Amino acid sequence: MLNPPANTVLFLMGPTSSGKTGLAIKISKKINSRLISVDSALIYQGMDIGTAKPDTETLKAHPHYLIDICKPSDTYSAQDFVNDATHQIELAFSQNKLPILVGGTSFYFNALEHGLSNLPESTPESREKYNQLVKEKGLDALYQSLQKIDPIAAQRIHANDSQRITRALEVFNISGKTLSELQGKKQGGLNCIIKKIILMPDRSELHQRIETRFHLMMEQGFMDEVRVLKTNIELHQDLPSIRCVGYRQAWQFLNNEIDEAEMIERAIIATRQLCKRQSTWLRNQTQGLRLKTADIKKTVNFIQE
Repeated sequence: MLNPPANTVLFLMGPTSSGKTGLAIKISKKINSRLISVDSALIYQGMDIGTAKPDTETLKAHPHYLIDICKPSDTYSAQDFVNDATHQIELAFSQNKLPILVGGTSFYFNALEHGLSNLPESTPESREKYNQLVKEKGLDALYQSLQKIDPIAAQRIHANDSQRITRALEVFNISGKTLSELQGKKQGGLNCIIKKIILMPDRSELHQRIETRFHLMMEQGFMDEVRVLKTNIELHQDLPSIRCVGYRQAWQFLNNEIDEAEMIERAIIATRQLCKRQSTWLRNQTQGLRLKTADIKKTVNFIQE
């Protein structure tokens, strides 16, 4: 087992279905490491099949931190992630291990590397207020309010992103200033060496993997998993957890809004769209090692340079 380079963090990034988990485990077998998940869907308990969470045996043999840390009804912000990930990195360093941050959530990676704007903190009461507004008025109405209050932020935020829409409105409500005004100055960022590995198979291969994986999820009991979630009265389809790709479409199917064939088609399309957004962001990452396949020899050499 190799010792890790000093004061170094590894960002192992890639779009969905690129094989990041497998490569992370291979690295951990070569270099003394601590695996830290950077995935906004894997944080949720009880959402295993649809998020392609590593199975129980894999997680037992190769623990991944920041998996299963929230209930699907919980709110979990980028700041929460930065706090938790920073703590995990410090633990890795204290144990002479390489922190491997592995995942596909670009917003989390960006917040960890560059810091976050000095925004007013959310409160449980405020979160409850906006969750209630989503239920009463609907997400479309809140998005229209944001377009009037802060058109710059609204342009950056997708109309279906309930967490970021409500956060932008909450910031304005608490501070009297728009999210765009307050995002000019950032605080934080990692004070260590960051090495980046970007795993990026060909687009056609990714699309095929996405389709194959979703059909496998269906065989593994994905719909039963969503039926269990649907029995929880705290959950609704505007929560960030239920808006995860696959879950949103399955929820619509169980509400009799679409049939099963359309649900499967929409879920695969939505996953491919997520893959495209992730790939676009990753193409702008100009530094680091880019790989089409999980080449462990090149990976270890790059880390040890």
